[in-house]
Amino acid sequence: MEAEGLDWLLVPLHRLVSWGAAAAMVFGGVVPYIPQYRDIRRTQNADGFSTHVCLVLLVANILRILFWFGRRFESPLLWQSVVMTLTMLLMLKLCTEVRVASELNLKRRSFAASRWCSCGPVGTPSRQPTSC
Repeated sequence: MEAEGLDWLLVPLHRLVSWGAAAAMVFGGVVPYIPQYRDIRRTQNADGFSTHVCLVLLVANILRILFWFGRRFESPLLWQSVVMTLTMLLMLKLCTEVRVASELNLKRRSFAASRWCSCGPVGTPSRQPTSC
């Protein structure tokens, strides 16, 4: 009699715990990348971040999604793969943008530096070349 009397509390509690566990599985893999994303975006420096790890995780999650079509498994694991795939694509996009911008700045600096020789500026139409 007591077990039936507590069903009104235990059933919703069980559903709540199940939904919480599923949400933790889906979004738990993304949480460590949030501080990295913010740090890379703030500093505009992606030197410490390995894009090879993104590649491996991207391939693994795509394979898991493809495996789901052949043999169905729990939907939270499928959603975890979808969320992780989107996260890895977002991280790769950010790292690519930061590295391209960094390389462009480096090339601009080296181009500007090449316009100066060791003893002064190289001759341009408005300036006469200096003799060393």
